[in-house]
Amino acid sequence: MAKHLILGREGEDIAARYLEEHGYTVLERNWRSGHKELDLIVTDGNTLVFAEVKTRTSTEYGDPWTFVDDRKIRRIVNSADAYIRFRQVDMDVRFDIVSISIEDGDFKVEHIEHAFFPPVE
Repeated sequence: MAKHLILGREGEDIAARYLEEHGYTVLERNWRSGHKELDLIVTDGNTLVFAEVKTRTSTEYGDPWTFVDDRKIRRIVNSADAYIRFRQVDMDVRFDIVSISIEDGDFKVEHIEHAFFPPVE
């Protein structure tokens, strides 16, 4: 498996554990439908949360969450819409980012709730 895929998987494992330790319930990991993909789908009480996980081994070029750009946000929102329709979900929805920096075997988790809102088109 490619190094970046291993890092991504490790970051998602850390993020899932972190969210569970903070009272979230993990419903899905790496949900896919065609080209659509969502990292983590969790619940926070009565809210469905789509959590994008960004993992980096260095913050030299910025914190991991800074790599979630407008294009990525549109893809996440479109994927979330597909998930909601597929599962026929009727809950409040929120978009979070879990930013993970791993350096020298240590990791730092930053959970950004309400990281972005669906763009109006």
